[in-house]
Amino acid sequence: MAAETPICDFGWQAVDFSLPGIDGKTYTLADVRGEKGTLVMFICNHCPYVRAVIDRLVADARALAEDGIGSIAIMSNDTERYPDDSFDNMKRFAAEHDFPFPYVIDESQTVARAYEAVCTPDFFGFNADLELQYRGRLDESKVQPVPNARRELLEAMRQVAETGQGPQDQIPSMGCSIKWRAA
Repeated sequence: MAAETPICDFGWQAVDFSLPGIDGKTYTLADVRGEKGTLVMFICNHCPYVRAVIDRLVADARALAEDGIGSIAIMSNDTERYPDDSFDNMKRFAAEHDFPFPYVIDESQTVARAYEAVCTPDFFGFNADLELQYRGRLDESKVQPVPNARRELLEAMRQVAETGQGPQDQIPSMGCSIKWRAA
């Protein structure tokens, strides 16, 4: 089911986490925090919205790292009901796309709930003080990449790196809803 992110809650403070990565390390917010900002992304392996933009996302994360923006990707889906998102498949997906950022699993889904993540992909762009400044989309692509699309996430996070503030006008991200575990 497709979902759309809410409007950016400017200034909302990033929530810390401690999550296992596909590389065997455990990552906290401090581990991935960039000097000029931090991008926390909720993604998964199977979502057609993620699959459509993953190579552009990887390229943008590499470019943002040069601008002092740290990044992490969190997978919070229920892997029992969605085995394509399993830990082993996360490893394969990250290797296939040469992730330049940690890819971690939020098996308990507590981090997704704390961030009020809605869909994959869901982007949370924070400034150097870990205040939310961007909750928009990567670009106008949906389940098909749009060639030469304006790189909205990249532009917004570069603005955050330079000024500490994100753009006032943001278009929500759209994607597959987070696959929550049964209560």
